[in-house]
Amino acid sequence: MIKTIAFDADDTLWHNERIFISTKEKYTALLAEFADRDFIEQHLDATETENIRQFGYGIKGFTLSMIETACELTEGRITGAKIRQIIEFAKQMLAAPIDVLEGVRETIGELSKNYRLILITKGDLIDQETKLARSGLGDYFDAFEIVPRKDAKTYKYVLRRHRIAPEEFLMVGNSLKSDILPVLEIGARAVFIPYETEWFHERVTDEELAGKQFGRLASMRELTDWLTVENQS
Repeated sequence: MIKTIAFDADDTLWHNERIFISTKEKYTALLAEFADRDFIEQHLDATETENIRQFGYGIKGFTLSMIETACELTEGRITGAKIRQIIEFAKQMLAAPIDVLEGVRETIGELSKNYRLILITKGDLIDQETKLARSGLGDYFDAFEIVPRKDAKTYKYVLRRHRIAPEEFLMVGNSLKSDILPVLEIGARAVFIPYETEWFHERVTDEELAGKQFGRLASMRELTDWLTVENQS
């Protein structure tokens, strides 16, 4: 029987990638005199991927990658005014309204009556704590874990920390790479609920998914029924 359900946060409980996409559009327009849109985005994606090792996930690390990319693409000719505009982009991202996905509030509220709920997310501590508070979902969760990465080792640590047996644990998220595969690796169960867009850093190959058994749902509204069937099997 599943007793504890963990949820990813960004793009599982609330919209997040939309904010990054919108910011990238403004960013490429800001640097349009130096390079075309595709080249800027490719360079930014490469810089962000490299910087995750040092800066981690989240808006602050993304902002530093935007500034670094701007310096490189302009060969140091980026003006203070444009740097200031990039910082303003970041402030707008941090202040963006929390738009909870359809069906999430009702589903989380119902599940909290019968299951122990945990939030497990990557990102900046302050930013993620603030988003949870502003989402209005915080009271439904028994624990909140901000982790630097989501791999098998991290999930083992979280389960050990909260005294959860893998066979009683379910992870729900929108990332096959972070929310599904490492959870299956430790002998727990997982449910994949895809978001409208996929972050390039979270893509996996068909070979990585071969033979893996996990739930696939179209929306959060289907989770309660899926759990009923799973716990009866």
